[in-house]
Amino acid sequence: MKTINGKNTIFEVTADPSKNDLVAHLASAKLYQQYSRSFNEMTGLPLTLRSAESWRLPYQGCRNGNRFCAAMTQKSAACAACLRTQETLSAVAEREPKTITCPSGLMEIAVPVRVGDRLVGFLQTGQVFRKSPTEAQFGRVAKQAADWGVESSSGDLRTAYFNTRVLTSKEPEAITNLLSVFAHHLSLVSNQVVIQQANPEPPMIARAKQFIRAHQGEKLSLTQVAKVVNASSFYFCKMFRKVAGINFTDYVSRVRIEKAKNLTLNPNLRISEIAYEVGFQSLTHFNRVFKKITGDSPTEYRTRLAVA
Repeated sequence: MKTINGKNTIFEVTADPSKNDLVAHLASAKLYQQYSRSFNEMTGLPLTLRSAESWRLPYQGCRNGNRFCAAMTQKSAACAACLRTQETLSAVAEREPKTITCPSGLMEIAVPVRVGDRLVGFLQTGQVFRKSPTEAQFGRVAKQAADWGVESSSGDLRTAYFNTRVLTSKEPEAITNLLSVFAHHLSLVSNQVVIQQANPEPPMIARAKQFIRAHQGEKLSLTQVAKVVNASSFYFCKMFRKVAGINFTDYVSRVRIEKAKNLTLNPNLRISEIAYEVGFQSLTHFNRVFKKITGDSPTEYRTRLAVA
């Protein structure tokens, strides 16, 4: 889809709305907002959390955005070049943090955010140089900018280019490490964010969630919960998915796994006991769902907490 907004042309491709919903919830969470402000103030760099299924200009509306990049993206051809860089970065950073250099010589850093076994997004920063730019380098960039229709004769583009932040030799690794630690933290709390959305919701859905939390250790069916909130199964199923962003079964699983994560803190409880306590009827199913949501098996999760 292409949207024209003032002088900017923004291209955005979305393949999986559920991932965008989760990233939106994480980005609006107090934890991310606090981290983002601290990162901005400490590094002087922009920071964005973007969905893995969405390619767009990454730093629009972000603090500490680069003036040179903002000037370049006023033309569609320059936007397209930037988006090609983002697409390449997304492809190479699916499993581990990666850096890439854009056609104008600026570096981008992306760190994957994974929830269980799936990639949902990237923490990304950049619009910086790894070494001081040269006159020859700017000459090539200015020529390309002119070909794209970007005004480069006034001197403003040159000033912005040479005023771009230059990182020291150790800063890229340090910044990547900071983002990697936070990406891991986001993956751990993402389940809570999904369960405890701050968005207003219809009373019917609020009552359903309250009932699920109160009875999560028992057998729960969509028909049963729909009856509790005085709705037909069809209507309740449709509304729950629309409001919660995930289906009824996945939501119940997440509530149960969140309770299980707390119970693993008790070393006297066996994993099998925890599984049945939170409502799973099969240890194999519990292990599979736990790993899908947290990225670790219950035993691995318990061991990692003990080491921490």
